[in-house]
Amino acid sequence: MKILIQKFGGTSVVDEQARTAVKDKVQHAIRSGYAPVVVVSAIGRKGAPYATDTLIDFLKQANLSVNVREQDMLMCCGEIISACIMAATLQKFGFNAMALTGGQAGIITDSQFGAARIKNIKTDDLKHLLESGVIPVICGFQGMTENHGKFTTLGRGGSDVTAAALGVALNAEKIEIYTDVEGVMTADPRIVKEATILHKISYAEVAQMAQQGAKVIHPRAVEIAMRKNIPVVVKSTFSDAPGTLITSDISGMEVENSVAERRISGVTYLKDLVQFRVRLDNDDASSGRILFEDLAAAGISVSCLNLSESSSMFAVFSGDTDRTVAVLDEAGFDYDVNKNCAKVSVVFAAVRGFPGLMAKFVSALADNKIHILQTVDSDTTISAIIKEECVNEAVTALHKAFKL
Repeated sequence: MKILIQKFGGTSVVDEQARTAVKDKVQHAIRSGYAPVVVVSAIGRKGAPYATDTLIDFLKQANLSVNVREQDMLMCCGEIISACIMAATLQKFGFNAMALTGGQAGIITDSQFGAARIKNIKTDDLKHLLESGVIPVICGFQGMTENHGKFTTLGRGGSDVTAAALGVALNAEKIEIYTDVEGVMTADPRIVKEATILHKISYAEVAQMAQQGAKVIHPRAVEIAMRKNIPVVVKSTFSDAPGTLITSDISGMEVENSVAERRISGVTYLKDLVQFRVRLDNDDASSGRILFEDLAAAGISVSCLNLSESSSMFAVFSGDTDRTVAVLDEAGFDYDVNKNCAKVSVVFAAVRGFPGLMAKFVSALADNKIHILQTVDSDTTISAIIKEECVNEAVTALHKAFKL
């Protein structure tokens, strides 16, 4: 039995026309000899009546400090509605489909509400359904604790994680991630009209793009699929375009960058950041250690970290600003705060050993009079902290400079 995981995002199940397109994808999978397992997200996006953010807003009208257990329980309702409606749609067209919650599908998680991790997937019931010709329509984004059967959610983008974890547990031939774009693109097409689809990309590259802000797939889903080398295809529900193949086999990838003689994956961005510049005591080698121990103890995650003898720069998401200020004030640090920032990144297959990449990156921004507040790089990325108002211009300039 060849198992295929098909995950459909919120825009793919938003109305009758979209759900009929999903039916067509499922039908094509069956005709191609697969036993499909369908994973769905909540219907629509923020503002839609059953979208996750809408449900959260409704709950917080009752209590802004609602317990995370109750919040998870309510958030799971979005996917339950979606799975029931999608299963009913398939049944209308003559398919033997069954809606399942994450727990009913055997997805067991830890009890970290809001950001649960999958511990195990009990696949016996799913395999029995598949062998009986039933199409499971599974709620993404959720699972169940082992001991008390409490609903848990896997964090934003968790339906991708559900699909990847099911793919590994069921030893699927392939995982298809359906969305409203035709694949992984070299930049956000809403910003760069010339953005193109990457027809093939490695697990490592797409995971890095996702971590740096590309929203087409959750980075944890890529990491899970990579464990068993299961191919992942990102494609559109609404077209027959082949999409983007994510795989460990990157042979045949065309050269697209004459400087690095190696393909550049794309340009990404993250908004809603706040940059901190903290002055440290030159005479106290432990001041940097104290700074980051205090931030960690407060549960604050930092990124874009630079540390020197006399200062440190880092960024947090704006929601962590007040807590970060409180930590720095309590410890007596002198600091500056730069609000309304963003990070723009170029993601490569490799950076080391290719001189000139940083020069091209800096020049592209400087030529467009975009001020760099801070840079940070890794083996696969070059990033800059800039003002959020400059994001669109920066992404466009970098996309053009690196000839994507």
